[in-house]
Amino acid sequence: MLRPAITQLITKNESCYSLVIGIAKRAREIADDLYKNDQPLEEKPVKTAVDEFARGEFRIIEAASESKNTTLQ
Repeated sequence: MLRPAITQLITKNESCYSLVIGIAKRAREIADDLYKNDQPLEEKPVKTAVDEFARGEFRIIEAASESKNTTLQ
């Protein structure tokens, strides 16, 4: 299990799903950068992404959802 816990990472404005997607995207960036630079993978990219997020090195910005205003007549 990764530390810190998910409840310690998210704020009241973020969802668990956004956190998971954001961590996954950052982990992919880390792995891709290491691959492009022919560097060995010393630590798991997901753990690195979680640690970076916990330290505040990146944050998740959710796009505003476009909801349709529907009315029933």
